[in-house]
Amino acid sequence: MQSARRPLAFPFVSGHGETSYQFDQATAVALRHADEGNAVHDVDVDAGWTIGDKPNGGYLLATIARAAIDTTAAVEGPAHPHALAAVASYVGPPALGAAEVHSEVLRRGRGMSQVRGRLVQNGATRVEATFTLGRLRAEAEPWWGGEPAPGMAETGPDRRSPAAGPGGMHLPIMDRVDIRLDPSTAGFVSGRPAGVGELRARLSFADGRAPDPLALLYAVDALPPATFDIGGTTGWVPTLSLTAYVRALPAPGPLVVRQRAGLVEARTVDEVCEVWDSRGRLVAQATQLAAIRTA
Repeated sequence: MQSARRPLAFPFVSGHGETSYQFDQATAVALRHADEGNAVHDVDVDAGWTIGDKPNGGYLLATIARAAIDTTAAVEGPAHPHALAAVASYVGPPALGAAEVHSEVLRRGRGMSQVRGRLVQNGATRVEATFTLGRLRAEAEPWWGGEPAPGMAETGPDRRSPAAGPGGMHLPIMDRVDIRLDPSTAGFVSGRPAGVGELRARLSFADGRAPDPLALLYAVDALPPATFDIGGTTGWVPTLSLTAYVRALPAPGPLVVRQRAGLVEARTVDEVCEVWDSRGRLVAQATQLAAIRTA
């Protein structure tokens, strides 16, 4: 079945207007073609969601997820508007500008569906991800487990992270998000890392957009690398592989994010990220393997 190019109906995913918020604009997808559970969406890799000139991995994952959800919505069955899990491989950073997301519905079930998505530029795959889609319920409550949110020191207006990183690297993304590092984990900013390998912060969108399941895919990759708290000199720390779980519909308000480094060896580091909403409920988790150069 051929389909004319059309924008995604944003309320289907996030409840926000089509062009109301910067995150929704940056993750916008437009359907070019759909045929029996396969679809191609046009996207634009936004220069505003970058670290230097490299697009943030969580932002890219959210974009691919939006296309995957739209693709599944075209296949008969119950609505599955939320990405519950994602496993992504970052083959290489895409260039800024036009790109495509190729989606394939692997399974369409009553409770959940699986979709494979690829961000493609000039015929080459830049990011590939497989999603488990379903529907999160506002009335759901944890049955067991769920680590409580960590304590956070006060983070006033002067604690918002600047739009420049170590070495003066420009961080356009910091104009679009409000990240306020816990002062006890922000020593690296002044050259005094704690050596623990942990960062904690409050995270929100600068334009007031409320968090939702799609935004949580960005949140699990939003903080600086936790290796900044270890010491030594590290440059760009690109994500190689990321696995994310979205556990609940987040309440309005800032998120609390904790990023922890594990083993640093063989030019790689593994990191664990946890995200809590404003009521203190664990709403997202992720692990990733990233490349690192230390000196």
